[in-house]
Amino acid sequence: MKRSGSAIWEGDLKNGKGTVSTDSGVLTNQQYSFGTRFENGKGTNPEELIAAAHAGCFTMALSAQLGNAGLTPDKLQTTATVTFDKLEAGWTITNIVLDVQGRVPKADQAAWDKATQAAKTGCPISRLLNTTITMNAKLEA
Repeated sequence: MKRSGSAIWEGDLKNGKGTVSTDSGVLTNQQYSFGTRFENGKGTNPEELIAAAHAGCFTMALSAQLGNAGLTPDKLQTTATVTFDKLEAGWTITNIVLDVQGRVPKADQAAWDKATQAAKTGCPISRLLNTTITMNAKLEA
């Protein structure tokens, strides 16, 4: 299974503009810029998209973990907050906090804790930064 997203950028870093899209069409030419990434401009940014992806992935993983324990949630809600800091090496995602709430009939605290910890470590987006990254780079004439 492969999923794709794409980005186009035109101009320099501070004054340029870009768009991001997904093959599914959920995002189509969504605007991003220096202002949306480092200030409070209107549009999205890579860190926000990572936060949304992590929240979605984790919540599905938690539902699966609860199901493995014979529990069915009525509702799970997760907010992922990405911290993006300027370090000596450059801008870096230094932390992601998952704030999770769940309404799960018949679940006790021990079952909840076990499921949330397993989802946190087992979610593919949680493991994302430990992945191999390869690249094909072509300069157009």
